[in-house]
Amino acid sequence: MPVPAGQSTADLSATELLTAYRTGGLSPVEATRDTLDRIARLDGHVNAFCLVDEAGALADAQESEERWRRGTPRGVLDGVPTSIKDILLTTGWPTRRGSTTTDPAPGDVDGPPVARVREQGAVLIGKTTTPELAWKGVTDSPLTGVTGNPWDPTLTAGGSSGGSATAVGLGMGALSLGTDGGGSVRIPAGFTGTVAHKPTYGRVPHHPASPFGTLAHVGPMTRTVADAALLLDVVSGFDARDAWALDAPPRTCTAALGDGVAGLRIAVSPTLGFADVDDEVRAAVEAAAAVFATLGATVEHADPGFADPVESFETLWFAGAAKSVEALDADARSRMDPGLVEIAEQGARYTAIEYLTAMAVRNDLGTLMGAFHQRYDLLLTPTLPIAAFGAGRESPDGRRWTTWTPFTYPFNMTQQPAASVPCGFTAAGLPIGLQIVGPRHTDPRVLAAAHAFEQATDHHRRRPPLLG
Repeated sequence: MPVPAGQSTADLSATELLTAYRTGGLSPVEATRDTLDRIARLDGHVNAFCLVDEAGALADAQESEERWRRGTPRGVLDGVPTSIKDILLTTGWPTRRGSTTTDPAPGDVDGPPVARVREQGAVLIGKTTTPELAWKGVTDSPLTGVTGNPWDPTLTAGGSSGGSATAVGLGMGALSLGTDGGGSVRIPAGFTGTVAHKPTYGRVPHHPASPFGTLAHVGPMTRTVADAALLLDVVSGFDARDAWALDAPPRTCTAALGDGVAGLRIAVSPTLGFADVDDEVRAAVEAAAAVFATLGATVEHADPGFADPVESFETLWFAGAAKSVEALDADARSRMDPGLVEIAEQGARYTAIEYLTAMAVRNDLGTLMGAFHQRYDLLLTPTLPIAAFGAGRESPDGRRWTTWTPFTYPFNMTQQPAASVPCGFTAAGLPIGLQIVGPRHTDPRVLAAAHAFEQATDHHRRRPPLLG
């Protein structure tokens, strides 16, 4: 496959790489070398990786090349450079979770989604950065430092899957697996102009269970919607280690990509009825909604009708933080992110009644959204109300990260599928994300809508300045 002038195979999507392997126009070894070269050239600017396994990746790529030469690829990801957020278990690599309190020894088991990408022949290149124990919506930690944004490394990439978003955004691997407990794949996708999808809860099995409970999802992070669908199809389906895992759906997301949005009833809510939104963000989302109308959807302004559930979300989230550090002594906690320690201490003070009250709010929110989706097939919102701010800060104004993520955490509470795709740029050249939310179990519909929008626009084609 010809690569545009001034670019390398590192700029190709997973689907483009696979087509080139299939036709013999490109070798997995060449693609992996170009990816590793891109990491060597750019990661020092952004700090997206906490581990790069060059020798292991090249060995995997060589084996993939031999399989393609024989016409016997192992699976649908054979030879595609892929990274893993350093929250998911990996055989042969440690899982540090951004913390000095974790075991630095290599692991001896893969988490379910990691096992599936490995089984499908992906070339695993390394692990990406996360805030400590994935607790916040930006990516910096005591162990690995600060991760920057591809569009301006002095700004945050978002989090907690910020390393993965920056990696795919700069062509440092076509695919990455992230996790999302309150927006953690969608937040960095919105800030970096990349694509991410938080699946219906249970769609992607997760082991060991997250201390944040059923808020935490695993999802694909990519540069294109087709790649996100492909990766989601690979990692979906039942695994006995996850008590909540769902069976694979009868139809894949990849098969649904061409469905489009004609005839769908789509609601657009620029504020959800309660959020303060930057004017440039609101204008970009309104323009995106107009695109869906040109594609044949019926688009109406409609708020779902719920108040900001932040207090209930924080009760659940902070209690999860308390659970995540419960075995650590005072010395270990003294070496941790002070913000994480603070919310863990707050979470430990909640009573069972307070926790169950928050769960009741969560249940009511799910019921309300179920009724809303009887009227509307999809909901459009901003992914974030603001553009990226300074790296190394939890928020622009010193408050908790939940104060600037009002569009993401509600849909962890309801367990609905939600994707983020780029829908524009600020006057300063920073990406703006569009969130597409569907009823539970409608991941194919969400990704089909995201794909239709992507194909009708060119926001995803704009390259970060670091790429030249």
